[in-house]
Amino acid sequence: MNARGTLEVARLGTVDYVRALKLQDALVAARRDDLTGDALLLLEHPHVFTLGRGANERYLLEARPGVPVFRVSRGGEVTYHGPGQLIGYPILKLEGSDRDVHVYLRQLESVMIEAVAEMGISAGRREGLTGVWVGERKIGSIGVGLRRWITLHGFALNVSTDLGYFGAMVPCGIAGVDMTSIERETGARAQVDTVGINIEHAFVSVFGYERSIDSDPAALWERVDLAEMDCDPQLRI
Repeated sequence: MNARGTLEVARLGTVDYVRALKLQDALVAARRDDLTGDALLLLEHPHVFTLGRGANERYLLEARPGVPVFRVSRGGEVTYHGPGQLIGYPILKLEGSDRDVHVYLRQLESVMIEAVAEMGISAGRREGLTGVWVGERKIGSIGVGLRRWITLHGFALNVSTDLGYFGAMVPCGIAGVDMTSIERETGARAQVDTVGINIEHAFVSVFGYERSIDSDPAALWERVDLAEMDCDPQLRI
């Protein structure tokens, strides 16, 4: 692992999915040109289904009124995002020995495993599958993208998610998978913001940053052309 300096962490609250895509695009371009450092975006999305670039549409079993569906440039099959789910979008420049996608995926898994351990949940991996599991129940999903070794997209950790929405799909293309959440596993209320602090600490530790600092969300949004915020019809199925 290469030595890393400072990680900027932006807590963005609830962000429309397309707005989040536009922000990632802007930050990836800035990171590629070394106009910014590595960043981790922490947020929630309104209800949305997404499919990876090669995902099979048959895994989306039914439409839900008012819930859009997008095909995007990440890996993986169909997944759901919604309130009560913590989304992490790392914008990192992978250099030298860090240019290994499989290692990167395992690191993201480790971040979530360490974060939920702080809440008394023993989670881990399952052989041949990506994501984080509590026994045979899936609590965290991963779907990443890379542009010239700059990362985008990322991971989703179920905190207090309405798990019923996963019934409209075959999560990650795995038939019969049982989705779970921090609240389901602990039997206690859990706050996305609290889990976000655990994620930040775990991310700094797993990826070897010297420190993390808070990023100003307003400054990040200034990088996005607001005139281009309307939904790109190529994303919608």
